[in-house]
Parts: sequence; structure tokens; C-alpha cells
Amino acid sequence: MHGVMNVSADEYPVPRPVAGRGAVFVEHRLKTPQVAESAYIAPTAVLAGDVTVGPHSRVLFGAVITAEGGPVEIGRNCVVMENTVIRGVPGQETRVGDDVLIGPHAHLTGCVIEGGSRIATGAMVFNGARIEMGAEVEFNAMVYVNTVVPAGAAVPMGWFAGGQPAELVEPGDWDRIRAIMGPLDYPGTVFGVGASSLMPDIARRYARGLALHHRDHILPDQRHIHTQEDAQ
Repeated sequence: MHGVMNVSADEYPVPRPVAGRGAVFVEHRLKTPQVAESAYIAPTAVLAGDVTVGPHSRVLFGAVITAEGGPVEIGRNCVVMENTVIRGVPGQETRVGDDVLIGPHAHLTGCVIEGGSRIATGAMVFNGARIEMGAEVEFNAMVYVNTVVPAGAAVPMGWFAGGQPAELVEPGDWDRIRAIMGPLDYPGTVFGVGASSLMPDIARRYARGLALHHRDHILPDQRHIHTQEDAQ
């Protein structure tokens, strides 16, 4: 019995901790997600490609964080709630700072959310936008491409924000919304095309870019990677 109990760590090593046990981690464009050991990734969340999740952050059920040609960085003490989508894209920084709360069904693409901010349920923040420190985007509000929401400001529920700094427009004022949208160049910012491009051409271009998913690999739990945490 003594011989049975006296075993070494080399013979029976302690299993490595797993980041996001049961979650879907995808190797995309030869990059794999990296998650701090103290973070939590829910079993039905999806992390794809060059995604980093910082210490003590939480990514809840059904959330999708995908690096589609550009990295995604989630800071410390963030909460990414159910069914949120955060998409990294080429040429535009995608970063969520520390202490940020992102509500369910929010949609963020190619944007920067600075620390201490709140993105409420159903809000949308588009490519090239920046939500400065402590700002808030309320329920179902939209922050348009290349827009800056100043520190401490709030985009009201369902409103449109566009420009640098953002002009806030109430729902239904379509003439003013269209006037703001034009110079901000949605087609060029999002798809890299001119304003006169036809949707079939845009769709084909986008589909070609997403074709690299054919080469993805879903990683087993044992290959979910932890990052080193600092002492903060």
C-alpha cells in the first residue's frame, strides 16, 4: 500500500486548468483565444481567433467574440452578457477597456469601448467608433461608424449617435439622421467600397473574406489557453 500511495508528480501530473470548459474555442487564421485564469467563459459562448479576455472578466451564455481579421481585446472586470456579438475586423481596433458592462444582445464591431462604460441591451456600436471613458449607450441605441461619444455622455434609449463628437438624434428624425450618416462613409468604413457599390458586389466580397473559416479548428478543452495574470 505504501508503494501505491507514494507516487510522483511526474507519474501523475495535476491536470492543467481549463479556460472556458465546454465553451467553443476556435483556431481562426492560425490564432487561438487566450483567457485569464480568473476569467469565466460560459459553456455556450464562442471565442474565435485572436481574442484575449482579461482577469476577472465574464463572458456569458451565447455570447460570440470573433476576430475576423483583427484582434479583439477584453479588459479586466468586464461583463459580456448573453448573446452579445463582438467582432474584430481588419484595420480597426476592437478593444473593451477595464470595468465595462455590455448588456444582452448588444452588437459591437471594430470599435473601442473605454473603461468604466456601459453598453446596454440591444445597443449597436459600429466600425471606427469610440465610446470614451464612462460614457453610456442605452437600450437599443445606435452609435454609427467613425463616431466619438465623449467621456461621461449618454446616448438615450433608441437614439442615433453620429459624428465627432457625436450628435444625438431622436428616433424618427430621418432627415437629420441621413444628413449625418453621409459624410461618415459607412460603405467605405465597413466594406472598403464606394458609396455607389451594389449590394451583390458587397455580399460577394464579404463572403470571400469569410471563406477562411473553412480552415478553422475547434479546440478541445485541453487546448483552451490561459494567459499570465498580473498582481492587480
